[in-house]
Amino acid sequence: MEKKWDVFVYGDVNIDLVVPGVESLPPPGTEVETPVMETFVGGGAALFALGLAKLGLTPVFQGSVGRDMYGVYIRDLFRELGVDDCLLRDSEDKKTGISISFTNEKDRCFLTYRGTNEGLSLRHMDLSELPGARHVHVTGYEGRSNHAEYFDMLQKIKALGDVTVSFDVGWDTSGEWYEGIFDLLPLIDVLFMNETECAHYTRCENIEEGARRLAQKAGMAVIKLGKKGALAVKNGEAVSLPTYNAKVVDTTGAGDSFNAGFVYGFLRGLSLTDCLKCGNGCGSLSVTKLGGNTGFPFRAELEEFIATADYFIPES
Repeated sequence: MEKKWDVFVYGDVNIDLVVPGVESLPPPGTEVETPVMETFVGGGAALFALGLAKLGLTPVFQGSVGRDMYGVYIRDLFRELGVDDCLLRDSEDKKTGISISFTNEKDRCFLTYRGTNEGLSLRHMDLSELPGARHVHVTGYEGRSNHAEYFDMLQKIKALGDVTVSFDVGWDTSGEWYEGIFDLLPLIDVLFMNETECAHYTRCENIEEGARRLAQKAGMAVIKLGKKGALAVKNGEAVSLPTYNAKVVDTTGAGDSFNAGFVYGFLRGLSLTDCLKCGNGCGSLSVTKLGGNTGFPFRAELEEFIATADYFIPES
């Protein structure tokens, strides 16, 4: 059956208000002016979908926004860049979520109103629409607390037979790092973790050893290593690549940008090495501008960057 979409994305979308250069918040009863305050579309799932669209794929996004000016802003950007918003619903009782990000060169903090992102659950994913996509991207796993719904939904997705799945695990706020996650891995084609998550879930201090353990059950394990690049393991083959040189302005959405670049390569049938190049390229470019998607490249920009950029070499 011919597919309507390349990727089905379910998850969070919100507005990011970014205030850079904030060393401390104003004391009560005072006001401090800032030279810059920017508004962007945020939310990990939304940033992933926007990245895929910039690279020329056709994603559809299922989520929710409020009946407010921010909901209109999000829809307009989705349509401008080519994200299908036919499954993006307008909430009757909640407003669009907002996250205010206060950043400086060393750190950042957030003030967040979840709004229409409250109550996100894979149980709300529209199964009737999934056969229209080649690939499904899943986020929002929280360990034991929502493990059952992920196991149930991933089984239903894989039962469709001709849909691949990528899965970005995310941080376990409970601190348990539930080992039941290994039951999910046979249902996942592309597993994303960062190195800290990999160490916690696998109980392996050596990241490659942990990645190999994950890849024994998942189709492949892809471990994001921050400034050190990324590692991918598939069928016993391990490939590691450094990231690229880029001036860091805002790291918001870097991991989601990496995911989008890697999945773009995966869906094109590229090698592990080339998938990592796409992921690293998208992640590197995404941090060069304020906002999670502003610096994300279009396909021609990504190809030129990969062909000409230098690898990042950490100071010894």
